[in-house]
Amino acid sequence: MQNDAQNIRDLANEEFDTRTLLRNAVDQAIARKYEDFLIVDTDSHHYETEAFKEIAEYIEDPVMRYEAKFQGHSRGGITSETGSYQEIAGRITRYPMRKNEKVPPTPHRDITLMERWMDALGVDMAVMFPTPMLNLSNCPRIQVEVALARAYNRWLCDHILEKDPRIKSMLYLPFHDPEASYEIVKEFADRKGVIGFMVTSTHYRANYDNAYMKTYAALEERNLPLGFHAAFTWTDQSLQLCNRFIGVHALGFTWCNMLHMTNWITNGMPEQFPKLKTIWIESGLAWIPFLMQRLDNEFMMRTSDCGLLKRKPSEYMREMYYTSQPMEMVDNREALELTFKMIKADTQLLYSSDYPHWDMDQPSMIYDLPFLSEQGKRNILGNNARRLFNLEPVYSPVKLARRAATKSGLTS
Repeated sequence: MQNDAQNIRDLANEEFDTRTLLRNAVDQAIARKYEDFLIVDTDSHHYETEAFKEIAEYIEDPVMRYEAKFQGHSRGGITSETGSYQEIAGRITRYPMRKNEKVPPTPHRDITLMERWMDALGVDMAVMFPTPMLNLSNCPRIQVEVALARAYNRWLCDHILEKDPRIKSMLYLPFHDPEASYEIVKEFADRKGVIGFMVTSTHYRANYDNAYMKTYAALEERNLPLGFHAAFTWTDQSLQLCNRFIGVHALGFTWCNMLHMTNWITNGMPEQFPKLKTIWIESGLAWIPFLMQRLDNEFMMRTSDCGLLKRKPSEYMREMYYTSQPMEMVDNREALELTFKMIKADTQLLYSSDYPHWDMDQPSMIYDLPFLSEQGKRNILGNNARRLFNLEPVYSPVKLARRAATKSGLTS
Protein backbone atom coordinates (compact mmCIF):
# COMPACT_ATOMS: atom_id res chain seq x y z
CA MET A 1 0.00 0.00 0.00
CA GLN A 2 2.97 2.29 0.50
CA ASN A 3 3.80 1.68 -3.16
CA ASP A 4 0.26 2.79 -4.01
CA ALA A 5 0.88 6.16 -2.39
CA GLN A 6 4.25 6.47 -4.10
CA ASN A 7 2.77 5.68 -7.51
CA ILE A 8 0.24 8.47 -7.14
CA ARG A 9 3.03 10.87 -6.22
CA ASP A 10 5.15 9.77 -9.16
CA LEU A 11 2.30 10.62 -11.53
CA ALA A 12 2.09 14.11 -10.07
CA ASN A 13 5.22 16.01 -10.97
CA GLU A 14 3.76 19.44 -11.53
CA GLU A 15 3.32 22.21 -9.02
CA PHE A 16 -0.38 22.66 -9.66
CA ASP A 17 -1.37 19.02 -10.10
CA THR A 18 -4.20 17.94 -7.81
CA ARG A 19 -2.37 14.73 -6.98
CA THR A 20 0.65 16.70 -5.78
CA LEU A 21 -1.42 19.06 -3.69
CA LEU A 22 -3.26 16.17 -2.03
CA ARG A 23 -0.32 13.82 -1.46
CA ASN A 24 -0.79 13.98 2.33
CA ALA A 25 -4.46 13.11 1.90
CA VAL A 26 -3.41 9.90 0.16
CA ASP A 27 -1.35 8.86 3.17
CA GLN A 28 -4.23 9.76 5.45
CA ALA A 29 -6.71 7.68 3.47
CA ILE A 30 -4.39 4.67 3.47
CA ALA A 31 -3.68 4.94 7.19
CA ARG A 32 -7.39 4.97 8.03
CA LYS A 33 -8.21 2.11 5.64
CA TYR A 34 -10.96 4.01 3.82
CA GLU A 35 -11.06 1.24 1.21
CA ASP A 36 -13.47 -0.56 3.55
CA PHE A 37 -15.81 2.47 3.72
CA LEU A 38 -18.29 3.85 1.21
CA ILE A 39 -17.59 7.60 1.23
CA VAL A 40 -20.05 9.94 -0.47
CA ASP A 41 -19.15 13.64 -0.58
CA THR A 42 -22.44 15.52 -0.52
CA ASP A 43 -21.00 18.96 -1.25
CA SER A 44 -18.07 19.40 -3.61
CA HIS A 45 -17.39 21.97 -6.29
CA HIS A 46 -15.81 22.62 -9.63
CA TYR A 47 -15.04 25.88 -11.41
CA GLU A 48 -17.60 25.99 -14.17
CA THR A 49 -15.95 29.17 -15.46
CA GLU A 50 -13.20 26.95 -16.91
CA ALA A 51 -15.80 25.46 -19.26
CA PHE A 52 -17.87 28.60 -19.64
CA LYS A 53 -17.46 28.81 -23.41
CA GLU A 54 -18.98 25.33 -23.65
CA ILE A 55 -21.80 26.25 -21.27
CA ALA A 56 -22.55 29.49 -23.13
CA GLU A 57 -23.32 27.49 -26.28
CA TYR A 58 -26.33 26.07 -24.42
CA ILE A 59 -27.90 29.52 -23.92
CA GLU A 60 -30.94 29.61 -26.20
CA ASP A 61 -31.28 33.38 -26.66
CA PRO A 62 -28.75 34.35 -29.38
CA VAL A 63 -28.16 37.88 -28.05
CA MET A 64 -27.57 36.64 -24.51
CA ARG A 65 -25.40 33.81 -25.82
CA TYR A 66 -23.20 36.32 -27.66
CA GLU A 67 -22.98 38.50 -24.54
CA ALA A 68 -22.01 35.53 -22.38
CA LYS A 69 -19.37 34.26 -24.80
CA PHE A 70 -17.60 37.58 -25.12
CA GLN A 71 -18.09 39.06 -21.64
CA GLY A 72 -17.58 35.90 -19.61
CA HIS A 73 -19.33 34.85 -16.42
CA SER A 74 -17.98 36.62 -13.34
CA ARG A 75 -16.03 39.71 -12.32
CA GLY A 76 -17.91 42.27 -14.35
CA GLY A 77 -19.15 39.81 -16.95
CA ILE A 78 -22.69 38.93 -17.89
CA THR A 79 -23.75 38.42 -14.27
CA SER A 80 -22.00 41.56 -12.95
CA GLU A 81 -20.84 39.78 -9.81
CA THR A 82 -18.62 41.33 -7.19
CA GLY A 83 -15.07 40.10 -6.72
CA SER A 84 -14.59 36.82 -4.88
CA TYR A 85 -12.46 37.25 -1.80
CA GLN A 86 -12.33 33.47 -1.34
CA GLU A 87 -9.78 33.23 -4.16
CA ILE A 88 -6.91 34.82 -2.23
CA ALA A 89 -6.05 32.17 0.38
CA GLY A 90 -6.20 28.52 1.33
CA ARG A 91 -4.57 25.12 1.22
CA ILE A 92 -5.70 24.11 -2.26
CA THR A 93 -4.93 25.83 -5.57
CA ARG A 94 -7.99 27.76 -6.65
CA TYR A 95 -9.05 29.63 -9.71
CA PRO A 96 -7.30 30.96 -11.83
CA MET A 97 -4.13 28.88 -11.17
CA ARG A 98 -6.02 25.61 -11.76
CA LYS A 99 -5.73 26.19 -15.51
CA ASN A 100 -2.07 25.17 -15.19
CA GLU A 101 -2.95 21.58 -14.30
CA LYS A 102 -2.46 19.27 -17.26
CA VAL A 103 -5.07 16.66 -18.14
CA PRO A 104 -5.45 14.14 -20.97
CA PRO A 105 -7.74 15.03 -23.91
CA THR A 106 -10.41 12.61 -22.67
CA PRO A 107 -12.50 12.36 -20.58
CA HIS A 108 -13.71 15.92 -19.99
CA ARG A 109 -11.30 18.04 -17.97
CA ASP A 110 -13.78 18.42 -15.11
CA ILE A 111 -14.19 14.65 -14.83
CA THR A 112 -10.43 14.14 -14.62
CA LEU A 113 -9.99 16.85 -11.99
CA MET A 114 -12.90 15.52 -9.95
CA GLU A 115 -11.62 11.95 -10.01
CA ARG A 116 -8.11 13.05 -9.02
CA TRP A 117 -9.17 14.70 -5.79
CA MET A 118 -11.82 12.05 -5.04
CA ASP A 119 -9.27 9.24 -5.30
CA ALA A 120 -6.77 11.16 -3.17
CA LEU A 121 -9.27 11.83 -0.36
CA GLY A 122 -10.78 8.35 -0.51
CA VAL A 123 -14.14 9.57 -1.83
CA ASP A 124 -16.14 7.09 -3.90
CA MET A 125 -18.99 9.30 -5.11
CA ALA A 126 -19.43 13.07 -5.03
CA VAL A 127 -22.27 15.55 -5.44
CA MET A 128 -20.89 18.24 -7.73
CA PHE A 129 -21.93 21.89 -7.53
CA PRO A 130 -20.74 24.97 -9.43
CA THR A 131 -18.77 27.69 -7.67
CA PRO A 132 -19.06 31.24 -9.12
CA MET A 133 -22.61 30.41 -10.21
CA LEU A 134 -23.63 30.04 -6.57
CA ASN A 135 -23.73 33.84 -6.54
CA LEU A 136 -25.89 33.89 -9.65
CA SER A 137 -28.88 34.62 -7.42
CA ASN A 138 -27.38 38.09 -6.87
CA CYS A 139 -27.48 38.89 -10.58
CA PRO A 140 -29.87 41.84 -11.07
CA ARG A 141 -31.12 40.39 -14.38
CA ILE A 142 -33.43 37.49 -13.64
CA GLN A 143 -33.53 36.48 -17.29
CA VAL A 144 -29.74 35.98 -17.16
CA GLU A 145 -30.04 33.79 -14.05
CA VAL A 146 -32.65 31.64 -15.78
CA ALA A 147 -30.72 31.36 -19.05
CA LEU A 148 -27.44 30.43 -17.36
CA ALA A 149 -29.13 28.00 -14.98
CA ARG A 150 -30.76 26.12 -17.84
CA ALA A 151 -27.58 26.21 -19.94
CA TYR A 152 -25.38 25.01 -17.09
CA ASN A 153 -27.77 22.20 -16.16
CA ARG A 154 -27.90 20.95 -19.75
CA TRP A 155 -24.12 21.13 -20.12
CA LEU A 156 -23.58 19.35 -16.80
CA CYS A 157 -25.95 16.53 -17.71
CA ASP A 158 -24.56 16.10 -21.23
CA HIS A 159 -20.82 16.35 -20.52
CA ILE A 160 -20.34 15.19 -16.90
CA LEU A 161 -23.24 13.29 -15.33
CA GLU A 162 -23.91 11.16 -18.41
CA LYS A 163 -20.26 10.13 -18.55
CA ASP A 164 -19.24 9.30 -14.97
CA PRO A 165 -21.43 7.31 -12.55
CA ARG A 166 -19.31 8.44 -9.59
CA ILE A 167 -20.38 12.07 -10.06
CA LYS A 168 -23.91 13.22 -9.16
CA SER A 169 -25.53 16.62 -8.78
CA MET A 170 -28.47 18.50 -7.34
CA LEU A 171 -29.24 20.90 -10.15
CA TYR A 172 -29.41 24.66 -9.70
CA LEU A 173 -32.89 26.22 -9.57
CA PRO A 174 -33.20 29.92 -10.60
CA PHE A 175 -35.32 30.63 -7.55
CA HIS A 176 -36.16 34.23 -8.46
CA ASP A 177 -38.32 32.81 -11.24
CA PRO A 178 -40.74 30.23 -9.73
CA GLU A 179 -42.11 29.12 -13.10
CA ALA A 180 -38.64 28.58 -14.54
CA SER A 181 -37.70 26.57 -11.44
CA TYR A 182 -40.73 24.35 -11.95
CA GLU A 183 -39.92 23.83 -15.62
CA ILE A 184 -36.32 22.87 -14.78
CA VAL A 185 -37.53 20.20 -12.35
CA LYS A 186 -39.79 18.76 -15.05
CA GLU A 187 -37.06 18.88 -17.71
CA PHE A 188 -34.17 17.41 -15.71
CA ALA A 189 -35.68 15.20 -13.00
CA ASP A 190 -35.13 12.03 -14.99
CA ARG A 191 -31.65 12.82 -16.31
CA LYS A 192 -28.82 10.48 -15.37
CA GLY A 193 -26.94 11.55 -12.27
CA VAL A 194 -29.57 14.07 -11.10
CA ILE A 195 -30.37 13.21 -7.47
CA GLY A 196 -32.19 16.38 -6.41
CA PHE A 197 -32.36 20.13 -6.89
CA MET A 198 -30.71 23.03 -5.11
CA VAL A 199 -31.31 26.72 -4.51
CA THR A 200 -28.67 29.16 -3.36
CA SER A 201 -29.65 30.53 0.01
CA THR A 202 -28.58 34.08 -0.80
CA HIS A 203 -31.75 34.57 -2.83
CA TYR A 204 -34.24 37.23 -1.79
CA ARG A 205 -37.53 35.43 -2.24
CA ALA A 206 -39.69 33.90 0.49
CA ASN A 207 -39.65 30.12 0.15
CA TYR A 208 -43.23 29.88 1.44
CA ASP A 209 -44.61 31.85 -1.53
CA ASN A 210 -47.50 30.05 -3.22
CA ALA A 211 -45.68 30.33 -6.53
CA TYR A 212 -43.27 27.58 -5.39
CA MET A 213 -45.86 25.07 -4.23
CA LYS A 214 -46.06 23.15 -7.50
CA THR A 215 -42.26 22.89 -7.60
CA TYR A 216 -42.22 21.37 -4.11
CA ALA A 217 -45.06 19.05 -5.06
CA ALA A 218 -43.15 17.91 -8.16
CA LEU A 219 -40.05 17.18 -6.06
CA GLU A 220 -42.06 15.33 -3.43
CA GLU A 221 -43.83 13.27 -6.08
CA ARG A 222 -40.48 12.25 -7.60
CA ASN A 223 -38.82 11.61 -4.21
CA LEU A 224 -36.10 14.14 -5.01
CA PRO A 225 -34.63 16.22 -2.14
CA LEU A 226 -34.46 20.01 -2.10
CA GLY A 227 -31.18 21.53 -0.95
CA PHE A 228 -30.55 25.03 0.37
CA HIS A 229 -26.89 25.73 -0.36
CA ALA A 230 -25.53 28.51 1.82
CA ALA A 231 -23.34 31.23 0.39
CA PHE A 232 -22.44 34.78 1.30
CA THR A 233 -22.58 38.13 -0.37
CA TRP A 234 -20.91 41.25 0.89
CA THR A 235 -23.61 43.21 -0.91
CA ASP A 236 -26.20 42.15 1.69
CA GLN A 237 -27.13 45.34 3.54
CA SER A 238 -26.49 43.96 7.02
CA LEU A 239 -23.23 42.25 6.05
CA GLN A 240 -21.92 45.47 4.53
CA LEU A 241 -21.21 46.49 8.12
CA CYS A 242 -18.46 43.84 8.25
CA ASN A 243 -15.04 45.19 7.33
CA ARG A 244 -13.27 41.82 7.40
CA PHE A 245 -13.77 38.79 5.15
CA ILE A 246 -13.76 36.51 8.20
CA GLY A 247 -16.83 38.32 9.52
CA VAL A 248 -18.91 38.16 6.38
CA HIS A 249 -17.89 34.53 5.83
CA ALA A 250 -18.73 33.46 9.40
CA LEU A 251 -22.11 35.20 9.43
CA GLY A 252 -23.19 34.93 5.80
CA PHE A 253 -23.07 31.15 5.46
CA THR A 254 -25.15 30.64 8.58
CA TRP A 255 -27.51 33.58 8.35
CA CYS A 256 -29.10 32.78 5.01
CA ASN A 257 -29.87 29.18 5.97
CA MET A 258 -31.19 30.24 9.37
CA LEU A 259 -33.52 32.70 7.68
CA HIS A 260 -34.86 30.30 5.08
CA MET A 261 -35.23 27.43 7.54
CA THR A 262 -37.16 29.68 9.92
CA ASN A 263 -39.56 30.64 7.15
CA TRP A 264 -39.79 27.03 5.98
CA ILE A 265 -40.78 25.78 9.42
CA THR A 266 -42.95 28.59 10.75
CA ASN A 267 -45.04 28.54 7.58
CA GLY A 268 -45.69 24.85 7.97
CA MET A 269 -43.89 23.56 4.90
CA PRO A 270 -42.93 20.26 6.59
CA GLU A 271 -46.64 19.62 7.19
CA GLN A 272 -47.68 20.65 3.70
CA PHE A 273 -45.00 18.47 2.08
CA PRO A 274 -44.26 15.78 4.66
CA LYS A 275 -42.38 13.53 2.23
CA LEU A 276 -40.18 16.28 0.76
CA LYS A 277 -36.69 15.93 2.21
CA THR A 278 -34.66 19.09 2.71
CA ILE A 279 -30.88 19.41 3.00
CA TRP A 280 -29.10 22.39 4.51
CA ILE A 281 -25.71 22.68 2.86
CA GLU A 282 -22.38 24.35 3.72
CA SER A 283 -23.44 26.31 6.77
CA GLY A 284 -21.73 24.21 9.42
CA LEU A 285 -23.51 22.79 12.45
CA ALA A 286 -23.16 25.25 15.33
CA TRP A 287 -26.22 27.29 14.34
CA ILE A 288 -28.63 24.34 14.43
CA PRO A 289 -28.89 23.85 18.24
CA PHE A 290 -29.30 27.60 18.64
CA LEU A 291 -32.15 27.76 16.15
CA MET A 292 -33.81 24.68 17.64
CA GLN A 293 -33.87 26.25 21.06
CA ARG A 294 -34.82 29.70 19.84
CA LEU A 295 -37.72 28.55 17.67
CA ASP A 296 -39.02 26.10 20.28
CA ASN A 297 -39.03 28.86 22.88
CA GLU A 298 -40.92 31.25 20.61
CA PHE A 299 -43.31 28.53 19.45
CA MET A 300 -44.30 27.52 22.98
CA MET A 301 -45.15 31.13 23.82
CA ARG A 302 -46.91 31.93 20.56
CA THR A 303 -48.18 28.68 19.03
CA SER A 304 -50.99 30.51 17.24
CA ASP A 305 -48.45 32.09 14.89
CA CYS A 306 -47.71 28.67 13.40
CA GLY A 307 -51.15 27.18 12.92
CA LEU A 308 -49.98 24.45 10.55
CA LEU A 309 -47.40 22.98 12.91
CA LYS A 310 -48.33 19.92 14.93
CA ARG A 311 -45.01 19.59 16.72
CA LYS A 312 -42.23 21.78 18.02
CA PRO A 313 -39.87 23.24 15.39
CA SER A 314 -36.91 21.23 16.69
CA GLU A 315 -38.75 17.97 15.98
CA TYR A 316 -39.07 18.90 12.32
CA MET A 317 -35.43 20.00 12.24
CA ARG A 318 -34.32 16.58 13.51
CA GLU A 319 -35.90 15.02 10.44
CA MET A 320 -34.00 17.30 8.05
CA TYR A 321 -30.56 16.58 6.61
CA TYR A 322 -27.37 18.58 7.08
CA THR A 323 -23.97 18.52 5.42
CA SER A 324 -21.01 18.45 7.76
CA GLN A 325 -18.73 21.14 6.37
CA PRO A 326 -17.40 23.36 7.84
CA MET A 327 -17.58 21.44 11.10
CA GLU A 328 -16.89 23.76 14.03
CA MET A 329 -14.71 21.78 16.46
CA VAL A 330 -11.75 24.02 17.26
CA ASP A 331 -11.75 23.82 21.07
CA ASN A 332 -15.00 22.36 22.36
CA ARG A 333 -15.43 18.70 21.48
CA GLU A 334 -18.23 18.38 24.04
CA ALA A 335 -20.32 21.00 22.24
CA LEU A 336 -19.85 19.15 18.96
CA GLU A 337 -20.90 15.86 20.53
CA LEU A 338 -24.06 17.48 21.91
CA THR A 339 -24.77 18.98 18.49
CA PHE A 340 -24.50 15.53 16.90
CA LYS A 341 -26.97 14.21 19.45
CA MET A 342 -29.43 17.06 18.93
CA ILE A 343 -29.53 16.66 15.14
CA LYS A 344 -29.53 12.82 15.20
CA ALA A 345 -26.31 12.84 13.23
CA ASP A 346 -26.17 9.05 12.92
CA THR A 347 -29.07 9.22 10.46
CA GLN A 348 -29.29 12.87 9.35
CA LEU A 349 -25.73 14.11 8.87
CA LEU A 350 -24.01 13.86 5.46
CA TYR A 351 -20.25 14.08 5.05
CA SER A 352 -19.09 16.87 2.77
CA SER A 353 -15.63 18.16 1.91
CA ASP A 354 -16.50 21.40 0.08
CA TYR A 355 -13.42 20.68 -2.02
CA PRO A 356 -11.59 22.66 -3.43
CA HIS A 357 -12.55 25.57 -1.21
CA TRP A 358 -10.04 26.96 1.26
CA ASP A 359 -11.93 25.67 4.31
CA MET A 360 -12.45 22.10 3.01
CA ASP A 361 -12.80 19.11 5.38
CA GLN A 362 -11.35 15.67 4.71
CA PRO A 363 -13.19 12.46 5.68
CA SER A 364 -10.94 12.24 8.75
CA MET A 365 -13.01 15.04 10.30
CA ILE A 366 -15.71 12.42 10.77
CA TYR A 367 -13.58 9.28 10.96
CA ASP A 368 -11.43 10.58 13.83
CA LEU A 369 -14.28 11.64 16.14
CA PRO A 370 -13.89 9.56 19.32
CA PHE A 371 -17.55 9.73 20.34
CA LEU A 372 -18.83 8.11 17.14
CA SER A 373 -19.33 4.37 16.84
CA GLU A 374 -17.95 2.67 13.75
CA GLN A 375 -21.49 2.33 12.40
CA GLY A 376 -22.07 6.03 13.03
CA LYS A 377 -18.94 6.86 11.05
CA ARG A 378 -20.06 4.62 8.20
CA ASN A 379 -23.50 6.21 8.17
CA ILE A 380 -22.26 9.80 8.09
CA LEU A 381 -19.45 9.14 5.60
CA GLY A 382 -21.67 7.38 3.08
CA ASN A 383 -24.64 5.31 4.16
CA ASN A 384 -26.90 8.26 4.98
CA ALA A 385 -26.33 9.76 1.52
CA ARG A 386 -26.81 6.35 -0.07
CA ARG A 387 -30.21 6.03 1.62
CA LEU A 388 -31.29 9.63 1.07
CA PHE A 389 -30.41 9.74 -2.63
CA ASN A 390 -31.16 6.06 -3.33
CA LEU A 391 -27.64 5.61 -4.69
CA GLU A 392 -26.23 2.51 -6.28
CA PRO A 393 -22.66 2.53 -4.87
CA VAL A 394 -19.79 3.03 -7.30
CA TYR A 395 -16.43 2.67 -5.59
CA SER A 396 -13.18 4.43 -6.35
CA PRO A 397 -10.96 2.17 -8.51
CA VAL A 398 -7.98 3.22 -6.38
CA LYS A 399 -9.73 1.98 -3.23
CA LEU A 400 -10.82 -1.22 -4.97
CA ALA A 401 -7.21 -1.87 -5.94
CA ARG A 402 -6.09 -1.36 -2.34
CA ARG A 403 -8.83 -3.67 -1.13
CA ALA A 404 -7.79 -6.35 -3.60
CA ALA A 405 -4.13 -5.97 -2.62
CA THR A 406 -5.03 -6.34 1.04
CA LYS A 407 -7.04 -9.49 0.42
CA SER A 408 -4.29 -10.90 -1.75
CA GLY A 409 -1.78 -10.28 1.02
CA LEU A 410 -4.00 -12.07 3.52
CA THR A 411 -4.50 -15.11 1.29
CA SER A 412 -0.97 -15.49 -0.02
